[in-house]
Amino acid sequence: MKKLLTAVLATTLAVPLFADDSKPAASVEVQRAEQRGFSKQWPVPFAVYEWPYAADVIGLRFTIPFSTVQENVTGVDLGFWGEALYFEGIQLNLLRNKVVDSCAGIQIGLYNSIGRGDLTGIQVGLWNEALSIRGIQCGLVNVTGDAEGFQVGVINRAETMDGFQFGAINVIRDAEMQFLPFVNIGF
Repeated sequence: MKKLLTAVLATTLAVPLFADDSKPAASVEVQRAEQRGFSKQWPVPFAVYEWPYAADVIGLRFTIPFSTVQENVTGVDLGFWGEALYFEGIQLNLLRNKVVDSCAGIQIGLYNSIGRGDLTGIQVGLWNEALSIRGIQCGLVNVTGDAEGFQVGVINRAETMDGFQFGAINVIRDAEMQFLPFVNIGF
């Protein structure tokens, strides 16, 4: 009995020495978020202003008065001033909607911009700009590099266009007719 008790005690003490302490590898996004000091709660389903300090939001984000902390937003963005690195969904901010890299969805606000990426969807506002767009821009001023779709506004400008422009001033820099009032077509 003493030998059995000694064997059990020795095994119990030895198991932690040989146990595998490795944890499952976290995804690259989680590792990057943790390196930047973001919350380990990832992704968050609900965010207000700059709380929680997390990299991603999948759900609803209120940007009152503004929000710039969450980098990737999927869902609905409501408030005054919303900014994200990547966005998928509906961005409905009164003053400004800013996406740095790429956006798939709808932007509605006074000033809508896609910095250095693509928009697949719709922009509605006073001033709309994107590096490239596949969809519709509707506003007083619409500016894009490459466009596939429609631009409807007072001033429409595109470097290249596969589609139509409707407005008072329509400029397609890569077209044979670079400027036409009312309607311009690029293919």
